[in-house]
Amino acid sequence: MRFANRPEAGRLLGERLEYLRGQDVVVLGLPRGGVPVAAAVAEALDAPLDVLLVRKLGVPYQPELGMGAIGEDGVRVINQEVLRATGVGPDDLAAVEERERRVLAERGARYRGAAPPASVAGRTAVVVDDGVATGSTARVACRVARARGAARIVLAVPVAPRDFARRLGEDADDLVCLDTPWDFAAVGQFYTDFTQVEDEEVTACLRRAAERHGHTAGAASGAREVTVTAGAVRLGGRLTVPDGATGVVVFAHGSGSSRHSPRNRFVAEGLHRAGLGTLLFDLLTDVEEADRGNVFDIGLLAGRLLDATAWLREEPDAEGLAIGYFGASTGAAAALWAAADPAARPAAVVSRGGRPDLAGPRLPEVTAPTLLIVGGADPMVLDLNRDAQARLRCENRLAVVPRATHLFEEPGTLEQVTELACAWFTDHMAPAHV
Repeated sequence: MRFANRPEAGRLLGERLEYLRGQDVVVLGLPRGGVPVAAAVAEALDAPLDVLLVRKLGVPYQPELGMGAIGEDGVRVINQEVLRATGVGPDDLAAVEERERRVLAERGARYRGAAPPASVAGRTAVVVDDGVATGSTARVACRVARARGAARIVLAVPVAPRDFARRLGEDADDLVCLDTPWDFAAVGQFYTDFTQVEDEEVTACLRRAAERHGHTAGAASGAREVTVTAGAVRLGGRLTVPDGATGVVVFAHGSGSSRHSPRNRFVAEGLHRAGLGTLLFDLLTDVEEADRGNVFDIGLLAGRLLDATAWLREEPDAEGLAIGYFGASTGAAAALWAAADPAARPAAVVSRGGRPDLAGPRLPEVTAPTLLIVGGADPMVLDLNRDAQARLRCENRLAVVPRATHLFEEPGTLEQVTELACAWFTDHMAPAHV
């Protein structure tokens, strides 16, 4: 199969992806060559378009040969086979990576300006390039989308080697390719016009797509990066308050996680669609996280949550809005511990795969309506939640998600968590409950 140019390849790819039309989809093009293809796909699906920034790590003396790739959010994939074959050492690899990281940052500013990346949390991310060769950049792109909370990742390309499914492993949920020829040597051999794409063409594609949808792709309504003051420390966070929000849910992440937790971001995106705001913030500084004892210091984490609550009540965007807590794992213990404090006054609490037992004697003092969500295939945590529920004196419910394990990684299980949380918060954070 031969394509006249990238837009034609995108139109044909869009026809193959017609089954996604009408779903909650965002199309992510890999600059630069993948963006004209992605623009045609986005138009065919009537979906928003954004770039997903990745850079190939080329062998120093043979830059067209990829020895790996890097992407946004620090994602990195190294092709060990190429490293062994070429003899590239750690110092040379580090030098190439440093240079390409600078290019990533420059292109992000050039393509998006001050706008944030497209929100993919809870959505289907269609990752598009003009073709796959080694697969390193495609793998990085899929991992970036996964880290940002995409519910489903579809990697779509016009052409790739016959073994590209093996090369991609499990980084994508679906692989769509128009042609996998036996004689594959390079992507460009299957295009009549494979002229290099310039930055101006990338920005033009993004601008046209934004105009078609009437907004900047991916710019979350009312979302901004914030610094939360908690005692003597300052913690990074992201506050999103949609227009007409009835409340703001503060997230307390679990051990080993942060405000970038893809599962929490997935749930947060669902809350936004339900008309609720969210505050995702880091409970600990980088230095504090290095001490694992802090990760399990529930009193410390609860104190940070209380400080964040006080900070949020002073924010003009959240003034007068009800506040709820969503805690995961050890973060759920911190949420319940804080909820027992008279200064907190949360309207509702939701625990996902939580350890409410770690809140110990504080449980009977919680007055906020509390929903405990546990996976049916997480027996130890289920027993701990049943014991904790017996100690609660507030309105409460234990919801068991069938076949879900502790991290709710099974298909459809995190969607069920999101639905349960949305229903609980919207019911208990309505104005009548404030």
